[in-house]
Amino acid sequence: MRVRPLFSVLVLVSGALAAPGFGVLTSATAAEAAPVKISHATATSMFRQSGITWSSSGNCSDRSNPTCTSFEQLNLATAQAAQVLKGASGCALNITGGTETGHASGTYSHWNGYKIDLTKGTCVGNYVKNTFTYIGLRGDGAPQWKSGSGNIYADEGSHWDVLYYNCGGC
Repeated sequence: MRVRPLFSVLVLVSGALAAPGFGVLTSATAAEAAPVKISHATATSMFRQSGITWSSSGNCSDRSNPTCTSFEQLNLATAQAAQVLKGASGCALNITGGTETGHASGTYSHWNGYKIDLTKGTCVGNYVKNTFTYIGLRGDGAPQWKSGSGNIYADEGSHWDVLYYNCGGC
């Protein structure tokens, strides 16, 4: 069997180098890199595999309907971060908000794939408050906790509004 040098098995993928089984190598930092977007079907498959549930008040997934819970155009890192939270906390996770219209706008918004809403529960609340660092109140008065990887969990009273800048150690 002939052994190939590692550089000969690297492939160019969307401007980034990818080695089979090794992920993607880029020259840009994580903050500068454009997020990888996934479909609703891909996200639900990932969540199902991890035991994460989701629900919507409208029992639908239409991104243009604010009563639906959609994952269309969710950042891959956001889905992965939810999986990391599920695995690390051991808590039941139910997502009630994704990329559907009706949330606040902005660069790091639900619409742009950076945020999800989680049902509040004792387990996830205790995990967030005992594992992450309290960083004070958000502009709207919601108390916030920051993970070691920089992701932010805001307690909006009826649910957790979670901002995932990255996958949180996936």
